[in-house]
Amino acid sequence: MTETRLSFTDHNRPFFGLKTVYPVVSRRAGGVSVGINLNQNNACNWACEYCQVPDLVRGKAAPTDLDQLERELNFLLDAVTQETFLETYVPVELRYLKDIAFSGNGEPTSSDQFSGAMDIALRALEQRPPLHSVKIITITNGSHVQEPAVLRALENSTKHGGELWFKIDRGSSEDIWQANQIHLSLGQIQHRLATIAPHCPTWIQTCMTTRDGVAPSTEEVQRYLDFIRHIKDAQIPIKGILLYTLARLSLQPGGTRLGAVSGTWLADLAEKIEDLGVPVVTV
Repeated sequence: MTETRLSFTDHNRPFFGLKTVYPVVSRRAGGVSVGINLNQNNACNWACEYCQVPDLVRGKAAPTDLDQLERELNFLLDAVTQETFLETYVPVELRYLKDIAFSGNGEPTSSDQFSGAMDIALRALEQRPPLHSVKIITITNGSHVQEPAVLRALENSTKHGGELWFKIDRGSSEDIWQANQIHLSLGQIQHRLATIAPHCPTWIQTCMTTRDGVAPSTEEVQRYLDFIRHIKDAQIPIKGILLYTLARLSLQPGGTRLGAVSGTWLADLAEKIEDLGVPVVTV
């Protein structure tokens, strides 16, 4: 295939014919991110209404060839640190490798090989001294963080500035069902967050969207703020909130009804979160 310049609005996975890894420019990272896709079967245990994965199905990650992952990751890390790659594919202001991200086409921690894949990522960075400042990010809905193998892998990621980006989009069970198509109580979410945050630096990641051109209601926003306040009052050691909106169209049923909230609306919500004493990064 013909490769195109990387952009915030196009996170097309295939690149150089690679199957398990891919480069993107990330708003939240502020540069180039090398993604690891352990969900090549497009399977996830959630079905977020804003998800940009095509043909998403319910389930867990299928087996990944870890030898192939190691080969492809080493190849891509060498490629993205070359000036020719950066000049060809990356806008000038984003020509920095910022992280390796476990993200891909579903929940990465649902893979039975998540721990082995984490070892591969750590080894790849350790073998490249110029990349010792590159972080390892895990983007997760938190559904597997209490499992011993996952918890150990996330703890190990801190050897390279590991961070967890923990999805919390809304502040009530009903709102969560609407946004994420999953039945969860706030207590379950808080317990998972409290389990992992002491072991790996953790940000809450929140996506806000419009529906049929209308931003979330005042009541919905207040329920979200109340939950964030409850998390803070429980002294769960989060680093803050990564607050963002859509940059690419949802590929889920009904996704055409969703859109980006305005920058002004997002900034207003960020101010309300900061008033709770919680740091916010808006991207």
